[in-house]
Amino acid sequence: MAGVRVLVGTRKGAFILTSDSKREQWEVSGPYFAGWEVYHLKGSPVNPDRLYASQSTGWFGQLIQVSDDGGKSWTPAGNEFLYEGTPGTHLWYDGSQHPWEFKRVWHLEPSLTDPDTVFAGVEDAALFRSSDGGKTWQELAGLRNVKGGLWQPGAGGMCLHTILLDPSNPNRIYIAISAAGAFRTDDGGETWLPINKGLRSDYELPDPTADVGHCVHNLAMHSSQPGVLFMQKHWDVMRSDNAGDMWHEVSGNLPSDFGFPIAVHAHEPETIYVVPIKSDSEHYPPDGKLRVYRSRTGGNEWEALTDGLPQENCYVNILRDAMAVDTMDPCGVYFGTTGGQVYASTDAGDHWTAIVRDLPAVLSVEVQVLP
Repeated sequence: MAGVRVLVGTRKGAFILTSDSKREQWEVSGPYFAGWEVYHLKGSPVNPDRLYASQSTGWFGQLIQVSDDGGKSWTPAGNEFLYEGTPGTHLWYDGSQHPWEFKRVWHLEPSLTDPDTVFAGVEDAALFRSSDGGKTWQELAGLRNVKGGLWQPGAGGMCLHTILLDPSNPNRIYIAISAAGAFRTDDGGETWLPINKGLRSDYELPDPTADVGHCVHNLAMHSSQPGVLFMQKHWDVMRSDNAGDMWHEVSGNLPSDFGFPIAVHAHEPETIYVVPIKSDSEHYPPDGKLRVYRSRTGGNEWEALTDGLPQENCYVNILRDAMAVDTMDPCGVYFGTTGGQVYASTDAGDHWTAIVRDLPAVLSVEVQVLP
């Protein structure tokens, strides 16, 4: 009987939640790497028991961990992330130039075809790849050649936080950086294009339609429509129907178009989910009501999903990597909060329940369906 494994990264360690195919009762294991910030952990789609995790502290720095038994045990992997050549400088908060410095890994994206190949998005923003299960890492340096000197940190740092691998084209990768924008490669990472046309950043940039500099919070796509992209931007929910060549806004009737995560239904490529947050200065749900919003039309028309979610006095945030969707039928949707709750819906968002409470602040949520 199939099962489900939810991988949760928090401010003070990682937790693994497991259930059978009914997704009614959950077993919680952890914390792994207790006391460390775990920015992200994710499993290989080829070998579900191969997990990668990024742990970090201000005291001891960054460490990549690898598991080959579904998280029961972990082995430290390679942790040398060296920028290719002379790194140079990028814009700093005050507009001055600042040296490129590696700080941490924000996102890990295992290959769709090889359990030993994994991509890492790091701060200061760059993309690395390992072909030996995380032992060694090489930068795909062509990315920083795309006006990298003009990239500038967002409020949380200059992080490469989103990596999307096109299942129909192994040479096509999409990434997003706060606060540089979205980029695409069509040749396996040798060269890159900024894909930010149609974006506007009236309050963040001197030129609101610049090629680079937009604060993209998250990207999502459905495997059956890899040329259709959805974006949660600093402000605005956006859609592209041509692989990012042009974007248009689909915020529609949302109570706020500021937020962090965005996700797509496993079986309905035009059904998408966002979690509106009041503003970039008030990181909590509008009116203190925790609501996931779903559009079944690819954007513009949104419905609030509230059943089982707190509708008063709720002031948590949901971070960019803290929402995931399983491939069961009906589709399951999961998200974690900075208040330490992980909520799950086993019916595509109609009803919600907290499958665990009182964890440290949740940084990331991923889900695996197990054979």
